[in-house]
Amino acid sequence: MYKITLIPGDGIGPEVSKAMRKVVEATGVNIEWDIVEAGEGVMEEFSTPLPQHVIDTIKKNKIAIKGPITTPVGKGFRSVNVTLRQELDLYANLRPVKSFKGIKSRYEDIDLVIVRENTEDLYAGIEHKLGNYGAESIKIITREASEKIAEFAFKYAVDNKRKKVTAIHKANIMKLSDGLFLDVYRNVASKYDVDYDDMIVDAASMNLVMTPEKFDVMVMPNLYGDILSDLCAGLVGGLGIVPGANIGKEYAVFEAVHGSAPQIAGKNMANPTALIQSAVMMLRYLGEYDKAAKIEDSLSKVFLDGKVLTADLGGNATTEEFTNEICRVMENK
Repeated sequence: MYKITLIPGDGIGPEVSKAMRKVVEATGVNIEWDIVEAGEGVMEEFSTPLPQHVIDTIKKNKIAIKGPITTPVGKGFRSVNVTLRQELDLYANLRPVKSFKGIKSRYEDIDLVIVRENTEDLYAGIEHKLGNYGAESIKIITREASEKIAEFAFKYAVDNKRKKVTAIHKANIMKLSDGLFLDVYRNVASKYDVDYDDMIVDAASMNLVMTPEKFDVMVMPNLYGDILSDLCAGLVGGLGIVPGANIGKEYAVFEAVHGSAPQIAGKNMANPTALIQSAVMMLRYLGEYDKAAKIEDSLSKVFLDGKVLTADLGGNATTEEFTNEICRVMENK
């Protein structure tokens, strides 16, 4: 039996978390869910969106999956996601982006992976006011973190038989910070028998839209990874499709890439695919490859059939109906 921490989240988080659990449990995998709450809903009781007991249970279980949690814009508490990554040293953010036949998109056969450094850059949260006329955010890039994420990217490429790694940077302008990241990347690349190159982030943005098939594994500092992974999600049908994993030496936390979408919370219309796909990544991380493939194959069949899809995918199915259809297909496999 696996014991896994589950943080349902807020907004649509509880709905998509419930759907994910149902699909995972339908595979027959034996999981005991350790359910804990985080986010705005626990602020009054604990005076923090991320109580210590939540971190403690992840450290105990070593693995967690979480629904989306709202982060206030321009005020309020810091992102729970960012805090978890830093507290648990989840230095690698892995976001595979893959097309499904049956989902409307301008592109076909997209299959690329974003590897994002997860603990520093502007997300280190070092900010201060400049009198009453401005504010300053400090970008932190270290040799150690750059080396760890580059090694992760190349090892991932080797383990998954990927052909090329591309570093994304802005070293033409930020010559010291991004320059350090690029130098470390090239040093690591020289140790692997994998093709590699690099690209300035603005050029990468254009090329991802024009010729996304040219990319394979992409590795980059924190901010660029956050932005480009959303851009890449747009290539395959939107944020409701793309999964994510935060991986460190000791712990792993899996999560959907999308936000909490409070405007549709409680309406039974959220698309749970991203969190279900995150659970597929989690099962593979646990070594449950057959069960992961069973979910992924069933998802593919539901999308290709096209009869039971949520509104964001052009259908009119509820979250529950979509979830039940995945389970039905799995039962008939």
